[in-house]
Amino acid sequence: MKIAVTAWGNRVSPVFDSARTLLIAGIENKSVSHTTYVSFHPGDIQGLSVLLKRLGVPILICGAISTSPAEALTENRIKLISFVSGNALEILATFARRNAIDTVHMMPGSPLR
Repeated sequence: MKIAVTAWGNRVSPVFDSARTLLIAGIENKSVSHTTYVSFHPGDIQGLSVLLKRLGVPILICGAISTSPAEALTENRIKLISFVSGNALEILATFARRNAIDTVHMMPGSPLR
């Protein structure tokens, strides 16, 4: 399985619309097996959806995201886990172990918090 995270340095980018980098992680045996970085343009949701599908990434973890791009991603069958904050590698490791995000990594006001 592969997962993508919008990255800002070593953290989840706080705002999807400002992100320019995806951290792509492979998950095997409940751990992160490999990572790579890929550039993207957040204003091109169709292009991002195509990129994620080409890379075999069905899940995107990001910070705050506007309704329109969020709906477009989910319409393109990308599972979106939004309003996440913190160290991207720690969040990926937690997700790999539990297939979920800890509520401590959810931004205030998140529907999952």
